[in-house]
Amino acid sequence: MKRIQLVLVSLFVFVLSAPVWAQDGFKDIEKQVVEVKLKNGLKFLVLPRHSAPVVSFHTYVDVGSVNEDRGITGLAHIFEHLAFKGTTDVGTKDYKKEKSALEVLDKAWKALRSEEQKNGRADSTKLAELQKDFDAKQEEASKWIENNEFGKAIEENGGVGLNASTSSEVTQYFYSLPSNKLELWFSLESGRFYNPVFRDFYKEKNVVMEERRMRSESNPMGKLLEEFIATAFKAHPYRDPVVGHMSDLKAISKDDAIAFFKKNYVPSNIVIAIVGDVEPKEIQRLAEIYFGRIPAALKPEPVRTIEPPQNSERRVTLREQSQRWLLIGYKKGSASDPDDAVYDAITDLLSSGRTSRLYKALVRDKKIAIQAAGFSGFPGQKYPNLFLFYALPSQGHTNEECLAVIDEEIKKLKTESVSDEDLNAVKTRARVNLIQSLSSNSGMATQLTYNEVLMGDWHEMFKALEKINGVKAEDVKRVANKVFTDNNRTIGTIEPVK
Repeated sequence: MKRIQLVLVSLFVFVLSAPVWAQDGFKDIEKQVVEVKLKNGLKFLVLPRHSAPVVSFHTYVDVGSVNEDRGITGLAHIFEHLAFKGTTDVGTKDYKKEKSALEVLDKAWKALRSEEQKNGRADSTKLAELQKDFDAKQEEASKWIENNEFGKAIEENGGVGLNASTSSEVTQYFYSLPSNKLELWFSLESGRFYNPVFRDFYKEKNVVMEERRMRSESNPMGKLLEEFIATAFKAHPYRDPVVGHMSDLKAISKDDAIAFFKKNYVPSNIVIAIVGDVEPKEIQRLAEIYFGRIPAALKPEPVRTIEPPQNSERRVTLREQSQRWLLIGYKKGSASDPDDAVYDAITDLLSSGRTSRLYKALVRDKKIAIQAAGFSGFPGQKYPNLFLFYALPSQGHTNEECLAVIDEEIKKLKTESVSDEDLNAVKTRARVNLIQSLSSNSGMATQLTYNEVLMGDWHEMFKALEKINGVKAEDVKRVANKVFTDNNRTIGTIEPVK
């Protein structure tokens, strides 16, 4: 009992002191961040933290599915997989022999693909022969591959958290190492952008296709998400799935992947944050040795397509042998919108825990849903996106019932001023969440790269508290009336097959 009381008292003191710590501490932290920019355009953001002999690395590549062309959807995700396959030095038993085997394999795939593209005129016997030949060539190439050598090198040297992610607008690579393994990170990370080898390319395509089958084609909720996004966005490439369309995945060639890599994985399109037990001068020295060898190239052009204004409600209904599900999306501005902090406040009011408005209205009180929430920034944040509401109706209740109650809560946002007590609670939670996210090296590295690329300047992260504190009750009402209108929304539902 005493231990529980101690924890509660400590948490209470932390919450009360958070604003002061954040305002004073943020200024000190901001002064400690060092920019290291190479001649080829690659930028490092370095924050020394000597409290423990560890360091976190976060590589942020400004490319995602929105940067793909028609016919190669899913390629950003495929390359994320390939980036772990190694280089001419890592991941191979004999690169000279492997290279030769890979060239033969590519020819076998092109021959097979050429026959498949005959649209109903393909010779089934020839297809079988070509498939058999391709499988044999792939088996031969695999003999020269040292599987997972990249990951093993990191794990054997004390690395943790090795992972990556691809979204509609960014690809990120991250992990942590003991600080005495700093040069190992520079060698491995620069290598996969300097001389990558697209080994296991066709196997990784199959892995991604299987992901698509599991997450989208065999999953009713995945299906609805694809249909919903494609309905909400008529023009912007947000409408295409990050995992890609199946026909594109089948047709993508290694040549497509190489061209995509050369265009997008250039130094001017990459920002790397390093936070931990490091010295900026040593970072600069190693950066010039390892990353400085990557040739400079122009940053790719930004996405040109702008989503046109929505002037009518849109609906899509999926009929499946599944539970009901409701999605409601309202068009809103990007992360750089002046009202972005207001959207965060609305998210907290509606969805922060069991005291949130949607939980109380739909789950606790009326018991018409088992889950309900709303949040900003779907499916991405770099471009104008959606404020998304969702609800899973409980047994015996419908999507329309949930929609009606969500509409009631939206109406309250439009017509009733948020109380000072509720707004102060929102700001306190936001401050605590921000401070907690920056307490770890990896969290700080993530925020530095996010703000540098998505917000245009890493300094923006140190203005976050100012923006949160500036939100007023009239801002919530104003934004709700501006955005949450029937003509500005898309509704998606799953209705069970009878």
